[in-house]
Amino acid sequence: MTHAELVKRLLAEQDLKYRDFHASLLPNIDKKTIIGVRVPTMRKIAKEFAAGATPAELGKFLDKLPHKYFEENQVHLFAVERIKDFDECLRRIEQFLPYIDNWAVCDGKSPKALLKDEARFLERIQAWLKSKHPYTVRFGVNMLMNFFLDERFSKEHLKLVAAIDENLFDDVGRVECPTDRYYVQMVIAWYMATALAKQWDATFPYIKGRKLSPWIHAKSIQKACESYRITDEQKKTLRGLK
Repeated sequence: MTHAELVKRLLAEQDLKYRDFHASLLPNIDKKTIIGVRVPTMRKIAKEFAAGATPAELGKFLDKLPHKYFEENQVHLFAVERIKDFDECLRRIEQFLPYIDNWAVCDGKSPKALLKDEARFLERIQAWLKSKHPYTVRFGVNMLMNFFLDERFSKEHLKLVAAIDENLFDDVGRVECPTDRYYVQMVIAWYMATALAKQWDATFPYIKGRKLSPWIHAKSIQKACESYRITDEQKKTLRGLK
């Protein structure tokens, strides 16, 4: 499957009602760049593309940046997360990170090959969290949330995420666009809420001690209280700290 054939396939799966709905969730990107293909279908197409394209065709697609359509970007990362070699997977992710311009492309990705060298993976995550590009930061937080909140968890990871919050509005204006700041703040709150569910004892002091900015503090509590993984007693405690 060539790049042109991939685009033709995506266009054939267009759902205009879904496009209009999805575009409303992505106010910071041009609606004309959204075809309107549902995520399960995109994953299926990405799998077929990765399997059917020659190495040269796949490499040409991954190198041809930026892409025109939102769905091409989705297929791009869906294809990259299927790469099994650590170095190649990491190279392709870092090649693509500067081109991510919305939360939907950023989220929901699981490049499991990077777990083959957890130390190097964590080094890169720390670098991503310090990036000036908001969606690189968001991607890094997602990686900590997806892969490092269970048996790989460390209290140091909480410090890394809290430090993003502390520096988000520094004098340099590291994240300049208010909309982009919102998506960084939201993923921090999402991470903290998930951490409360999975690592309560380590995470709760950040809420009790009000170590996060007021908006993220409140949003973390809200998201945690919406979770079925948080007990009623824990929710009562959290609500008392709003």
